[in-house]
Amino acid sequence: MEKNDTNNDVPQAARPVETPSAQKTMSRRKIAALIIVLMVVFAAALAYDRTHQNNNALTQLTKPAVDGNQARTAIEESVTGVADKVSPSVVSIVTNVTQQTYFGTYSSEGAGTGIIVSSDGYILTNRHVVSDVKSVKVITTDGTTYENVDVLGVDPLNDVAFLKIKDANGLVAATLGDSSTVRVGQSVVAIGNALGQYQNTVTSGIISGLGRPVQAGDSTGSATESLTDLFQTDASINPGNSGGPLLNMAGQVIGINTAVAQDAQGIGFSIPINATKGMLKSVLAGKGVQRSYIGVRYIEITPEVVKKYNLSVKQGAYVYTENTPPVVSGSPAEKAGIKEKDIITKINGLTVGKNGGVSSLVGAYAPDDTISVTILRDGKEQELRVTLGKFLED
Repeated sequence: MEKNDTNNDVPQAARPVETPSAQKTMSRRKIAALIIVLMVVFAAALAYDRTHQNNNALTQLTKPAVDGNQARTAIEESVTGVADKVSPSVVSIVTNVTQQTYFGTYSSEGAGTGIIVSSDGYILTNRHVVSDVKSVKVITTDGTTYENVDVLGVDPLNDVAFLKIKDANGLVAATLGDSSTVRVGQSVVAIGNALGQYQNTVTSGIISGLGRPVQAGDSTGSATESLTDLFQTDASINPGNSGGPLLNMAGQVIGINTAVAQDAQGIGFSIPINATKGMLKSVLAGKGVQRSYIGVRYIEITPEVVKKYNLSVKQGAYVYTENTPPVVSGSPAEKAGIKEKDIITKINGLTVGKNGGVSSLVGAYAPDDTISVTILRDGKEQELRVTLGKFLED
């Protein structure tokens, strides 16, 4: 007997069959369920928002368990340590300047920074900070003001000056470092009276370059001077910082901040501290500001100078000028036997160029000090003994 596929009497699996009325009922239920779900979600979101607002209120009002401002990094520890150590030795200098103009004479105030170099009130600063001043006032970091201040004298060849607070005692003197060993990339800190308004402003950076020459001018552009053998740094230096210290991370003064490139960012310049040590020695000995003098005119050796004069070395000082005698008659250099076209390679064992220029290296010594000067003449090295003289302005 054949089976009929259309009238199969074998039961089929039960399949629900929805009528039109059943479909409408299910749709209503789905819509109702969806509304309920949305209401639950909305209520949860509202509750979360209220909780979050409460947490914010608590965050603003309660003190955190750990003060993040006190969690110092190693770098911060170094910078704050330097600032804490040296700030008592940094002073603000306020000057009264009399200026003559087309409309007459008038007085104005100037501002700068200084470094205490002895407990009895000797201060090192920039020459341009105290040039042509009528009076000088010194303010220490604790707010003490000294108005009885003398300008002892200035360096005739560099932007350096010395002050003395009369009858001072118990001041904190800064520690002077060795600028001949400063390295490019070395971390440094600058402290100064920024803009003449923000006393003991602390900035940090690195040594960006060595032996930089600069044509420096005042804010009016009416006076300029050529400075050589400067440190370049990206530690921020602003007007008012002039005369303040550039410090290594041991808190030692390695430079005196003196200039900033106006048309650039992060380019400041400092005088190597060794260039002032000879004068400081004379000042502290009560001899006044005396600059040591060797008596040669020279050209700093660069790749261009090597090529032009066919020199055999890549650094040093070439004793040569085109229009005037390079060795001054009667000078310490002449007496010691230094001659034209000699190449000065070392001063007291320090390499000229690597450890500083001739002027800075000689500036570390006072008049009447005897130093060794290593020269290269006709390819042969010689060491000469030079007793330094006292520089006298023409």
